[in-house]
Amino acid sequence: MNEKFFSLPEEKQLAIINAGYRVFSQNSYKKCPVSEIADEAGISKSLLFYYFRNKRELYLFLIKNAADTTYKHLYEFGCGEEDDFFEIMYRGLKAKVALMKKYPDLTLFTLKAYYETDPEICGDIRKIIGRIASLDNNAKMLKIDPEQFVEGIDLQMMYMDMYLASEGYLWEKTHQGKFDADEVERDFERMIDFWKKLYLRKV
Repeated sequence: MNEKFFSLPEEKQLAIINAGYRVFSQNSYKKCPVSEIADEAGISKSLLFYYFRNKRELYLFLIKNAADTTYKHLYEFGCGEEDDFFEIMYRGLKAKVALMKKYPDLTLFTLKAYYETDPEICGDIRKIIGRIASLDNNAKMLKIDPEQFVEGIDLQMMYMDMYLASEGYLWEKTHQGKFDADEVERDFERMIDFWKKLYLRKV
């Protein structure tokens, strides 16, 4: 990657990144029209390839940026500071809402990228974003204490239920074409309250 990309004003960097997220999220890696990314970012295709040598380098940069930015938001929202499982879950979902305000297509891009099968790129994708989707990694970060939950519950299944429901909800919202962050946050609160009633051990 050309280091001159990072010398661009932040607003211009953001325009290129968001253009990449949007266009890649609408197409497979192989069929993605790079010229459309350049057009949406307001630059020429040749200039885009001045910053990134080829489509593969641009794609991997966007994947890494998505992973790094996601972890940065989780940290800023204090997800590693809490011991209460549902409070961590709530902060994590709020972090995603904040992330989607700045990068509207990041979530859809990441979800689509995770299922990309092109042999030129899929191995690198798993290495970069596999940690985000790893149930074991996320469960450790969430500090799941079995004593808090209904006796005999399968904690991995419980977490998978919540994880897939959250991601499926975000997928649905991003496909509707209009993202209302306040509505998403209210819905997340309702979902977490529902999970508390369903999974927490009755005292």
